[in-house]
Amino acid sequence: MPIDLVINVLIAGTLTGMVYGLMALGLSVIFGVVRVVNFAHGEMMTIAMYATVVLFAALKLDPFLAIVPVAAAFFVFGYLLQAAVINPFITRPEHSQFMLVLAIAIVMVNGLLMVFGPDARNIQVDYQLESFAFGKIFVDKARLYAALAAIAVSAGLFAFFRLTRTGKAIRACADNHLGALVVGLNVKRYYALTFGLGSACVAVAGCVMILLVDVSPALGPAYTLLAFVIVIVGGLGSMGGALLGGVLIGVSEAMAGLFITPSAKSMFSFGLLILVLLFRPQGLLGKKT
Repeated sequence: MPIDLVINVLIAGTLTGMVYGLMALGLSVIFGVVRVVNFAHGEMMTIAMYATVVLFAALKLDPFLAIVPVAAAFFVFGYLLQAAVINPFITRPEHSQFMLVLAIAIVMVNGLLMVFGPDARNIQVDYQLESFAFGKIFVDKARLYAALAAIAVSAGLFAFFRLTRTGKAIRACADNHLGALVVGLNVKRYYALTFGLGSACVAVAGCVMILLVDVSPALGPAYTLLAFVIVIVGGLGSMGGALLGGVLIGVSEAMAGLFITPSAKSMFSFGLLILVLLFRPQGLLGKKT
């Protein structure tokens, strides 16, 4: 196996993994604060991908420019979804929360099928066929730009939670729900804000992911499952773990496709999940509870 081919595939897997990490970051943030597992996460990403396709077809809006309106719309959608639908289930048993969010996911998938049908859609832009060449090493422009967008959004989210008063208040709600109520924080509002931020993250991931894969309604459940694998590998509730898990899964999929067959990608992802559950159940960057 030529070493330059291995390096090219490794780079592609790493860049794709960064987008995976941003997708999983939204799920990790929601769970880390609200303690509700968003089983409609992949479906939300699929809707964002379709929204990007529609904006490109109607307005010729580049996917990277579509990030702003799509992310803003998803922030509002996530905020309202949490405030109006999910908040009443916060204190209910976990199986009730599971059934609620699963029902939302099924509604989303079937809604996409009704509107767009089962056929796959994509976007074609000039830089999808271009690469940066460094000798025998080639870096796809689309993957590189998508990874840079994922890094920028992730860094912004980290800074928000660490440096702003609102971010610190959200962290306080996550660390001590009762204590946050005692000091007068509007916990439900901060929960809704967190769900909005997580939804915006997955929307950005969807906007750039459409450059890498075709979208169809059936893609939603697959990405929900992939997001779960990533956050469990990295550590539930760990933002850094979500990014690390995304890169590891992206690299493992790329290497499996190179050395074995592309159909073995999922086998390696779940193999990595099994190893983490066996030797570090809390995840690579997760904390023991």
